Amino acid sequence: MSKLAIVGTVALDSIETPFESGEEILGGSAVYSCLGASLFTKVGICAVVGGDFPEPHARLLHSAGVDMGGLETAADGETFRWKGRYSEDLGDPETVFVRLNVCENFKPKLTDRLRNAEFVFLANMDPVVQMEVLDQVKNPRAVACDTMNYWIENSPDDLEKILKKVNILIINNSEALDLSGEKSIAAAARAIMKMGPGTVVIKRGEFGSAMFSDEGVFCAPAYLVEKAVDPTGAGDTFAGGFMGYLSGNGAGTPSDMKKAVVYGSVLASFTVESLGTESIKNLNKEKFESRFREFMRMSQI
Repeated sequence: MSKLAIVGTVALDSIETPFESGEEILGGSAVYSCLGASLFTKVGICAVVGGDFPEPHARLLHSAGVDMGGLETAADGETFRWKGRYSEDLGDPETVFVRLNVCENFKPKLTDRLRNAEFVFLANMDPVVQMEVLDQVKNPRAVACDTMNYWIENSPDDLEKILKKVNILIINNSEALDLSGEKSIAAAARAIMKMGPGTVVIKRGEFGSAMFSDEGVFCAPAYLVEKAVDPTGAGDTFAGGFMGYLSGNGAGTPSDMKKAVVYGSVLASFTVESLGTESIKNLNKEKFESRFREFMRMSQI
């Protein structure tokens, strides 16, 4: 049985950065999250691809230990595509185009293994689809979700319903401010907690991350990489590491939650070092643990 079910997008991304570029490379929120989480737990994916989805990409996910039973193929359709262009500061990318294709009418159908998963991560997607997933899962110990400014601005009522049903919200700095209407992340987190999630994790890129809950506030720095190449998918990888650690350890104590944040931060640092999924698809537990220990040494007083 998959301990962690991840529902999101599988995409063919075209990315332009000042350092490297690539056309139709493997991407999508579910892909980054699953590759990250698979280092620490048994993870299953629920997503849809078109008949044009390259078989080597499917083999890559399978070889990483991802349960592929929930990956639907719409043979007559085309896989979701996104193209983004980054400026020198590698800030939020300019979206050149988004083609939803088979994702536009995606109706998730969870396998028995995914319905019985102990942990669930609803990666960034339409909150209506996220709710359809929640209607199928049986009795998860924890449900986390991600969202983005598009859904915050265009589907606020549907997003509000989701927030009432999840335990953890994982979003970035600008999304937290947009969702809450507040001017600081501390005020934003407290406002969002009143919407439903008991824990709010705010990703702050090179400035690290902050977790807010009734237990207090925990802040973790970002691991300082020598050269960032492409930030695409770093937030999804963070979420995969966060939920993968919780799923693999299963306790959910305040100490576990803090360590999950650090796991997510360290994992995301690998993602930004190469284009797309190149770094994390070749990552192993030994490399991760080495950087984790280095991160802990860097963070201690």
